[in-house]
Amino acid sequence: MKVGISLLTLAPGDLGGSETYARHLVQGLATVGSLEYTIFVPERAKDAAAGLSAVEVRESSVARRGPSRIPAMMLAARRSHELETKRGTLDVAHYPLTVPIPLVDVPTVVTVHDLQHRDLPGFFGHGRRSFRRIAYDRAAKNAAAVIVTSEFVRDRAVELVGVDRDRVHVIPLGIDHEVFHSDEYEREPFILYPARPWLHKNHARLFEAFALLRATRPQLRLVLTGGGLERLEPLPEGVESLGIVPSEELASLYRRAACLVYPSLYEGFGLPPLEAMACGCVVAASNVSAVPEVCGDAAALFDPTDPEAIAAGILETQDREDELRARGLARAAEFTWEETARRHEAVYVEASREPSIGAHAGIPTTT
Repeated sequence: MKVGISLLTLAPGDLGGSETYARHLVQGLATVGSLEYTIFVPERAKDAAAGLSAVEVRESSVARRGPSRIPAMMLAARRSHELETKRGTLDVAHYPLTVPIPLVDVPTVVTVHDLQHRDLPGFFGHGRRSFRRIAYDRAAKNAAAVIVTSEFVRDRAVELVGVDRDRVHVIPLGIDHEVFHSDEYEREPFILYPARPWLHKNHARLFEAFALLRATRPQLRLVLTGGGLERLEPLPEGVESLGIVPSEELASLYRRAACLVYPSLYEGFGLPPLEAMACGCVVAASNVSAVPEVCGDAAALFDPTDPEAIAAGILETQDREDELRARGLARAAEFTWEETARRHEAVYVEASREPSIGAHAGIPTTT
């Protein structure tokens, strides 16, 4: 059985958790998969194929990010003779990054990471919101199978998009336990938040909560990681930004931080709490969307719309440190990329038995 996995909309370093998912899924399939895989990748992200058979597509040098990236990649895919030849041999195609490029005439599997464009439409400009409603939602409706990372997203996809619940498969993400694991490190007086400054990541309220904590704990620091953090400048006193850091450095921060704080207003999954737990770091996290589902009973949960509640959640982790650390280590051990890959492969086999619904017509050319 031949499966094509398209990562053509991958913009290295620009997609946050969805990029982590796509790359580790392919790595997991390279390790435990039993089917014949071909990975469609942009030329600049050819490493994402993880050693599997790959078709590289050259992108336009002037359309690698922003609104022009999707139509440019659609055009580049059409011009690739190798891709055109290979897609005609597939039994199933999977779009881990949701957008269905290239179009195929075989059953498709689409990963829907969240329905934020429908649940929080005010966080998107008109163009991007319209693009998601057309491209993302239509891809899900036309797919033989839809993969989501949490029960929360499945419920939203069924309610808001009208996807048949029987076609939606919940497959949690995994953790790279070779990188994220517990070691004996002395905890330091800083709180860690790894997140890009997207609106739903809720940095502004976190800064308010941090100011409340600093009033009685002046030695406390808040350390931020992630791309684009310069948009938050000037940073409040006691807050420092490290920008994008390698996974190994992030793991070191988890092992040394007094606490991971995760005040996100919306997540389809949310990997940082689990990564922190795997490193023995206690977690204070929001009590909305998929976050409680992911954390289970291994985190101190709080209302992310209330700075005082965020501050109280951080303090709670210190009062329950031993308990939360033990629960977190046990919780994180349940998630592996190998298991995630195995469950994806089972969906591919099931989807191959479904009739093709047809090409995904009507993908917009701007975002």
